[in-house]
Amino acid sequence: MPEQHSEVRTNEQVKNLIKKGVIISNPETVYIGEEVDINRISGNGVVIYSGCKIFGSSTLILRNSKIGFEGPVTVDNCFIGPEVDLKGGFFKQAVFLKKSSMGSGAHVREGTILEEDAGGAHTVGLKQTILFPFVTLGSLVNFCDCFMSGGTSRKDHSEVGSSYIHFNYTPNQDKATPSLIGDVPRGVMLDQRPVFLGGQGGLVGPCRLAFGTIIAAGSICRKDEIRGNRLIITDAVKSGNIPFLPGRYQNNKKILRNNIIYIANLIALREWYLHLRSMFVSDDFPDALLSGLNENIGLALDERLKRLKEVCLKIPESGLYTSWPAIKEILDNEKYHKGDAGLRDNFLERIRSIILQTGKDYISVIKNLNADDKAKGTTWLQGIVDNITLKINIT
Repeated sequence: MPEQHSEVRTNEQVKNLIKKGVIISNPETVYIGEEVDINRISGNGVVIYSGCKIFGSSTLILRNSKIGFEGPVTVDNCFIGPEVDLKGGFFKQAVFLKKSSMGSGAHVREGTILEEDAGGAHTVGLKQTILFPFVTLGSLVNFCDCFMSGGTSRKDHSEVGSSYIHFNYTPNQDKATPSLIGDVPRGVMLDQRPVFLGGQGGLVGPCRLAFGTIIAAGSICRKDEIRGNRLIITDAVKSGNIPFLPGRYQNNKKILRNNIIYIANLIALREWYLHLRSMFVSDDFPDALLSGLNENIGLALDERLKRLKEVCLKIPESGLYTSWPAIKEILDNEKYHKGDAGLRDNFLERIRSIILQTGKDYISVIKNLNADDKAKGTTWLQGIVDNITLKINIT
């Protein structure tokens, strides 16, 4: 059952936050639900502007974050790291790491993770979306059911142009359509070529794009491109009028392959969060924020498994239908696969030594890894992905 919010308006929560040091310049316009634990809201530099509403016993807001500068914000059970700027809109059950941001009119829902310095401009819709550090979305973007990585810094980042859409709902009324842009094993190392999706365009899920891919403005991409550094320019679809047969899937192999690869990358990312991100617990990245990451990666996995099952069982005559029991058994057995423990521990030891030298700033530590270190980490994570894709035989 969804958490029930109190309908009784009270100013006590607001008053207590002001006493803590939270800046609320127009307190009579701000509502803090009775279930909100104000101990999870920092009194150090947090600003809550007029018209904002905050709900949820899990809600976390860390230092110097700003809520509602451009317009009213509703926050419901979100995990908000330090120096985050949510300028206006609705945010539910999402995670925002240090210096991530969203413009006004945002609509961000469960299963969404914005890692460090990721963000979007105004009027962006996200659900079950994971953006790695520095990934930037333009305005008027609908980008649900996506993972996107690539780029090395705020000046060299993957970008989605304005008025872009990820098409994540099919005429057969399913959402087994996650798109993998970049990947986890290499993306976490923050050293890959950025991806650029040009404005006024779209991506038809499920789709995979390699690092360095550029899709020209106005193009609709319908096919995988797993070769790096390609420019994709598409013409408009030629006119046609043909019978449509509901329930008929044109490319079962692609649907299965891309869903399994996406799920395998999420499993690898969960291991990264469990073993590596946990080494960075600090005032700026407390256990509560780590818990939010792990909770949302679990939501993302549950969503993808649910959507894939729905498609596989939709058509009894299809190969997907007969394959599902075996696929489910493999995924159940392997969804907590940890990869090569020796490789992992060797890599983590290197991370530990850099932390001792430079501190617990995640971006700085990853940037200080040498090529050999990164290769070990990538091999560990890629082994997790390969373990699942090879057992399901998605070639």
